[in-house]
Amino acid sequence: MAKATSGTVNPHSRTGVRIVVAGDQGTGKSSLIITAAADNFPVNVLPVLPPTRLPEDLYPDRVPITIIDTSSRAEDSDKVAEELQRADTVVLTYACDRPETLENLSIFWLPHLRKLEVKVPVIVVGCKLDLRDENQQVSLEQVMSPIMQQFREIETCIECSASRHIQVPEVFYYAQKAVLHPTAPLFDQESQTLKPRCVRALKRIFILCDHDRDGALSDAELNDFQVKCFNAPLQPSEIVGVKKVVQEKLSEGVNERGLTLTGFLFLHALFIEKGRLETTWTVLRKFGYNDDIKLADDLIPPIKCAPDQSVELTNEAVEFLRAIFDAFDGDGDGMLRPRELEELFSTAPESPWTGIPYEDAAEKNAFGGLSLEAFLSEWALMTLLNPTFSVENLIYIGYPGDSSSAIRVTRRRRLDRKKQHSDRNVLQCFVFGPRKAGKSALLNSFIGRPYSESYNPTTEDRYAVNVVDISMENRKYLVLREIPEDGVRKLLSNKESLASCDIAVFVHDRSDESSWRTSSELLVEIASHGEDTGFEVPCLIVAAKDDLDSFPMAIQESTRVSQDMGVEAPIPISVKLGDFNSLFRKIVTAAEHPHLSIPETEAGRSRKQYHRLINRSLMAVSVGAAVVVVGLAAYRVYAARKNASG
Repeated sequence: MAKATSGTVNPHSRTGVRIVVAGDQGTGKSSLIITAAADNFPVNVLPVLPPTRLPEDLYPDRVPITIIDTSSRAEDSDKVAEELQRADTVVLTYACDRPETLENLSIFWLPHLRKLEVKVPVIVVGCKLDLRDENQQVSLEQVMSPIMQQFREIETCIECSASRHIQVPEVFYYAQKAVLHPTAPLFDQESQTLKPRCVRALKRIFILCDHDRDGALSDAELNDFQVKCFNAPLQPSEIVGVKKVVQEKLSEGVNERGLTLTGFLFLHALFIEKGRLETTWTVLRKFGYNDDIKLADDLIPPIKCAPDQSVELTNEAVEFLRAIFDAFDGDGDGMLRPRELEELFSTAPESPWTGIPYEDAAEKNAFGGLSLEAFLSEWALMTLLNPTFSVENLIYIGYPGDSSSAIRVTRRRRLDRKKQHSDRNVLQCFVFGPRKAGKSALLNSFIGRPYSESYNPTTEDRYAVNVVDISMENRKYLVLREIPEDGVRKLLSNKESLASCDIAVFVHDRSDESSWRTSSELLVEIASHGEDTGFEVPCLIVAAKDDLDSFPMAIQESTRVSQDMGVEAPIPISVKLGDFNSLFRKIVTAAEHPHLSIPETEAGRSRKQYHRLINRSLMAVSVGAAVVVVGLAAYRVYAARKNASG
């Protein structure tokens, strides 16, 4: 296994590697570069060399290398800093015959790189090995171990002699290798273990190669894997040898069916420990992973849609997710517990639903488990908010079809209004209202959370998603997006902010007159923005806290505003009493008929009247012009006949 061939084609997306050499004055930087490039030790050297290109075929990866020499003069420090910040990797030099230059790496150079935020691999190179005092011979490992413990960015250390041609090519080989096959994404040097994201990627690769799904790679599957990754088959004796190496160190790494996942991971850890990172990187890249151990961008289809379009999962994708849910519901209780959900996403770089906005967006049971409906709701939300991320995660968990078949772009909302119907399966509702109006309580109740008297102000947009049944045949995913009162101005600073909104709800505390006033002002503000931008949305008014006495004139005021603006009368609800007055069904029904419930402001009404007046005037002018034209034509005919008879 893993006999990586040194191909003749560049297997990497990189078109070149930029290596910047820095260090104290007189440590041999320029001599090192010239000797590597010309294979000849220079007698006279320029203070700072121009950029030097190494032959493309010098190393197996065949990726061009450009080496940048740097000045050691204090007055050139800004130029050096600029070069370091453009580096793909940094070679820091010290002189083996001058211990103080080694000390200066940890005193100045390495902290300086951190200060500049240069986050690239570092190769530490001891030059002038031939000049070291024979009485001060110490092992490189002994000298560098404490420095490497402190500065984890150091990829490797090497000593060389340009004048004696000792290990000079190796310096830039390791520097190039640190860029093309970096250790940091794969391996934790401190714990000496594979990093989680690397484990997850290799697990996915193992599953893809385990064609018969028996939890082990048979000899035939191992050979297929080898051919795919390295273009060379394994001999039967080599397969036996690979399994023997694993079994000697790890008994559970091999069973009667073949190499287990544990054994597969062990092999890669072994390659990395032995410095053969190119083996693991070759495998990862063959399966489409980039340097961040995520799928490369070109494997995810580009998704193009207008601001007033949205993206949804297709029936094909939903059926796949139903099957995945059943497969990972190990105890068959119809719920995915956190442990089962983590296992489901164990082949993705991370669980996608950790943190905002997904973590608390769907209904969960007392153990944090998701039902099938809640599971599909989370996917609906993720596809709505970040369709590319959703498709990416479908691929990670094994979606078998063409990834473009997993999603569909909906019809434009403007066309929905003309057709007087929305065919979307996922509807987004923006929830507006003043503080303490009951917005958060509404979202909590929507995802099955008990009512709480305590007030926790929402400072950022928050989402809740669930299924709403309109009829046996009509089930929609409804996404509620709570907009804090302080966030409205920021939202409306974007001209297209309402384009993604299917319906807006305005919540007020019906016992508080100031709450109603603020909510009605927000309604006018949102309606005006929709009229100005062309992204009008249906709106509903919600009178929350119906268990409390309403403020005087509440019904009269709210009825007047709703009639003036052409929307339904406020819908009274009480989250505390669990009385929602079919609110969520009403939201979905209103969103399904986007030509209705659109509020109209005074300015919008005046604008429409003006346009109607202009159109009538233009029509009158057109008709008048037509009459004149017809009259002229008739006169010409009459005149022609008169002349003919004369």
